[in-house]
Amino acid sequence: MDQSAALRMRTTDLLALATDEPLPPLDQLVPLVFDQLQALAHRQLARDPNNVTLQTTALVHEAYLKLVDDQRVTSRGRAYFFAAAARAMRQVLLDAARRRRSAKRGGGLPLTTLGDEQGGGVDAFASEILDLEEALEELGRRNVRQMQVVECRYFGGMSVEETAAALGVSERTVKADWAFARAWLYDALREPGDD
Repeated sequence: MDQSAALRMRTTDLLALATDEPLPPLDQLVPLVFDQLQALAHRQLARDPNNVTLQTTALVHEAYLKLVDDQRVTSRGRAYFFAAAARAMRQVLLDAARRRRSAKRGGGLPLTTLGDEQGGGVDAFASEILDLEEALEELGRRNVRQMQVVECRYFGGMSVEETAAALGVSERTVKADWAFARAWLYDALREPGDD
């Protein structure tokens, strides 16, 4: 392919990114949006102040591996792609939290009691991620769309408009679902006795 054809293809790909038309194949798309994916990964990793296992670029690469075989990711437009990327990153972080919890519990090795000094920020954050995941799964059993709104807004950092486009609903519906889901998750994650 000559240089002008490559430039035309890149320009066409960039124009598709500005709309919700089908995007180029994933291997061509990721270099075009890599900075945006890194920003998305950075937001997700910033929630874990004790993260020592994943870096931003590694999270983007792990998410790419989860998306690479799904042809729908690029066929449904920009908003759907970023929602799928946020979901994939959430799954990578969830897998890492499960590994941390397993290692904390000995990873199948015989348990040794060390006293009450155990714990720490990493374990607490892994536990919070898993508690949030359980609450999201319960929310999803009650209302899938509300769970998807949380994925887009909280994990994906998407605007109301982008979330509406990704889910094929109105902005008003997204706002209502977001308000309900936040209140429901707050109640679900609250410790007994908290005010």
